[in-house]
Amino acid sequence: MSKELIAKKNDAFRRSFVGGRVVLTSGVNNSEHLQEVIRAVQSFDDFTPDNNPHLERDFGKVTVNSEDYFWKVDYYDDNYEFFKEDGNRVLTIMLAEEY
Repeated sequence: MSKELIAKKNDAFRRSFVGGRVVLTSGVNNSEHLQEVIRAVQSFDDFTPDNNPHLERDFGKVTVNSEDYFWKVDYYDDNYEFFKEDGNRVLTIMLAEEY
C-alpha cells in the first residue's frame, strides 16, 4: 500500500475516530481540557519532516492550555496483538510527560 494512501487513511481516522480504536491515557482522560485536546488532535495538520519522516501522518504534538500532548497511530492485526502493516488502527493520545 502506498504511503500516500496510508496517510489519507490515518488522517480520516484521526479526524473522525471512526475505523479503529482510540486510547486515552489517564493524564488525558482526567484532563479538564479533554474536549479541547480531542479537537486539537482531530484538526492537527502541522506535518513536518521531523514529525512525519515516513510520510504516513501517524504522529503529532499539540499544545492545549500550555500542556503538550502526543498522538500516535499504530497498526495491529485482527486480534490487536501484533503489528500488521496498514492493519487495524489504534490512535493513542497521551500527555507528553507520560511518554
